[in-house]
Amino acid sequence: MKVNDSERLQYEIMTAGDSDLLFELDQDPEVMRYVGGGQINSRQDIDKVMIPRMQSYTNREKGWGVWKVSSKIDGCYLGWIIIRPADFFSDSPQFDNIEIGWRFFRKFWGNGYATEAAQQFKQAFMTCDEVIKLTAIAIEENVASVNIMKKLGMKFIKKDIHKDPLGDNEVVFYEMDI
Repeated sequence: MKVNDSERLQYEIMTAGDSDLLFELDQDPEVMRYVGGGQINSRQDIDKVMIPRMQSYTNREKGWGVWKVSSKIDGCYLGWIIIRPADFFSDSPQFDNIEIGWRFFRKFWGNGYATEAAQQFKQAFMTCDEVIKLTAIAIEENVASVNIMKKLGMKFIKKDIHKDPLGDNEVVFYEMDI
């Protein structure tokens, strides 16, 4: 799957070589407020947990992975978009239902970058015959992320427990047909 640059942003799939960027982003307690119980990730968390998880679902051909989002003007790293099959870490991953998520440095919040990036990936998946749904989840109090889901055209599906080997969380599920 090809993801074209958008008006202000460029995208590149991340690898283990980007661990410093992943670590840097996760050091702000406000960025992590609604993620992983609000704990910042240590260097060991990134290297021993996050990188292997990312590698387990990265598939360049299908567009799955963590995508670095940078400014087209100066190449500045703004954050990332995650793309993977819904329920990937369960016994029944949904390969036709793609989960999308985002994490950006706080200094870039409120500029529409997450929405612009998410829209670009949504458009890319609209041309993919293998995908029928796009899903996103968030802690209900994460109003900014929920608003992005709504801007994408997603609809509230349910509030439920999202099961993950790293810990289960009560989240809201939003979804749309592609």
